[in-house]
Amino acid sequence: MSVGRTRPVSPAAWILGPAAAAFGASLLLATPLQVAGLRLPEPVFAFVPAFAWALGRPSMSAPLALVILGVALDFLWHTPTGFWAMCLLVVYALTFFSRRMLAGQEVWALWGAYGVSCAGAMLVGFALTAFRAGIAPSLVGVALQLAVSVALFPFAWRLIERYEATAPGF
Repeated sequence: MSVGRTRPVSPAAWILGPAAAAFGASLLLATPLQVAGLRLPEPVFAFVPAFAWALGRPSMSAPLALVILGVALDFLWHTPTGFWAMCLLVVYALTFFSRRMLAGQEVWALWGAYGVSCAGAMLVGFALTAFRAGIAPSLVGVALQLAVSVALFPFAWRLIERYEATAPGF
């Protein structure tokens, strides 16, 4: 292979691998284990590929994968079908539409954009839950889930960096 050419990225490596990893990590932390009377945190690992796919290499298969991943999370966490799919698509859409502005930014700016995207998704989830249940969920619980989800940005950064050279226009 010549020096100027980049290696092609298969859809399995770019879509299926991160989706499976996100679901597997969610499944692992969904175990009913308590340490010192506290449950394990439940970050939304699927925010990582949703952000990375929109920023690094948007495609038609990414939103479909997010819907499938979201429905799988709905079954895992016993939420109404489509709840997490909608939240994941919010992350994807917010990132996708700010993609040009984010291109070439420093890591800290991307981390901030990731946090804003995650907060937008959590806000939609909060509103959907409040509307459906007729009562607002715990703000502390939502804030903690958002905080641990935003702390996952290094995984999104690693995914972006891994495929940055092969992403057209990035």
